[in-house]
Amino acid sequence: MFKPYDEWRWHSVSALLRAALLVAALLAANLAAAAGIQIASVRVWPAAEYTRVTLESAAPVKFNFFSIKNPERLVVDLEGVELNAVLEGLSAKVGTDDPYIRLVRAGRFKPGVVRLVFDLKNEIKPQVFTLPPYGNYGHRLVLDIYPLRPADPMMALLERKALPPTPADSRSEAPVPPKNQENKAALAENAASQPELASREKLTEDDKSAEKPAKAEEFAGKLNVTRLITIAIDAGHGGEDPGAHGRGGANEKEVTLAIARRLKAHIDREANMRAVLVRDGDYFIPLHQRVIKARNAKADLFVSIHADAFITPEASGSSVFALSERGATSAAARWLAKKENEADLIGGVNIDVKDMYLKQTLLDLSQTATINDSLKLGKAVLNELGGINRLHKGSVEQAGFAVLKSPDIPSILVETAFISNPEEEKRLKDEAYQDKMAHAILTGVKRYFTKNPPLAKSKLAGVGRSAVAD
Repeated sequence: MFKPYDEWRWHSVSALLRAALLVAALLAANLAAAAGIQIASVRVWPAAEYTRVTLESAAPVKFNFFSIKNPERLVVDLEGVELNAVLEGLSAKVGTDDPYIRLVRAGRFKPGVVRLVFDLKNEIKPQVFTLPPYGNYGHRLVLDIYPLRPADPMMALLERKALPPTPADSRSEAPVPPKNQENKAALAENAASQPELASREKLTEDDKSAEKPAKAEEFAGKLNVTRLITIAIDAGHGGEDPGAHGRGGANEKEVTLAIARRLKAHIDREANMRAVLVRDGDYFIPLHQRVIKARNAKADLFVSIHADAFITPEASGSSVFALSERGATSAAARWLAKKENEADLIGGVNIDVKDMYLKQTLLDLSQTATINDSLKLGKAVLNELGGINRLHKGSVEQAGFAVLKSPDIPSILVETAFISNPEEEKRLKDEAYQDKMAHAILTGVKRYFTKNPPLAKSKLAGVGRSAVAD
């Protein structure tokens, strides 16, 4: 039995031990807090339209940012973040050809705050925002560095170098209308604004009949158009959003860009056509911005290029999709539209930006005429794809694809093949096959225009562009 003195001494020692353990725990917590949030990776995506910088971490990062002039700089303060080798290596990821960032400096500004200073090449309009974890990504802090004055897409087209002449025996010779024909086009625009003239009728029996794939050269001289045709080519995914992956290492965003560039080259060799690449590099563009770019370029058609994927490698074949106002035509089309529409969640969109055009695009517009044209275009392209690959579905399917929601531009989404199928993945990586795919899409486009000559430009396009400008 303990004596009173021994019992007192035992309790005193126990209290001291408990106090020591508590102090140790507090010290450990303070040390952990002092260590701060670790930035796990940094990525830089330069492009002509904007440069994106992404900081990824396991926990959300609090931040403040402001701009400084003379010289132009962007300052971003990161709270509770540790200055580690990843942040210090950010400057090495900025190339000399970056259109907006000259260099980046990272340092400890004050206790608990790391400061990033971006030395800029010109005036900018920055957007800084956070994204929650999604897919394989953790928390992300995104810096989008836009130019203060965006480039005019039409001026970019006009400044493009002249294309070499094409042989008369293999190219369409439909002339570009001279200036004295512009008044006639303006008169025709009034007729185009009438519903009975602007809207296409339902598919005719002739359109529904089977057609054999044809070479693009067979249409030389048959495109009886009175103005230059503009095709917007959208390479799916890009930047933070890689798209689907093949088992052989192929990434959808790289395959789609390669095919898009080849399609542009084919189109630009046509005497009466020109192509505009919505994405011409490895960077992310939000879905509604892809529609905006096509309309700003006054596109007559919008073709979005993708490479399909499924949970099993057996799925194969090419598909073409159009927009639907009444739900998907199949469960597979609904699933694919949901997957493609998640691109904004993966790539990252600043939802705080108030976009008048986005609101206008998502209105319940009557798109019957445009969808009918899209179905005709899709059928013509699908038929040509069947000449170089098996078809996953023998008809054009429909679903609510956000990237196809232009109210006045016939738009289709082409799933070139299944990147998740090993054999089709090999073909998608092959340059010769990419060229065949591009050539087939062009042939389908030309077939469409032989039966559906482009009308004068609709006034609706002008309304959309002014809304963006305002």
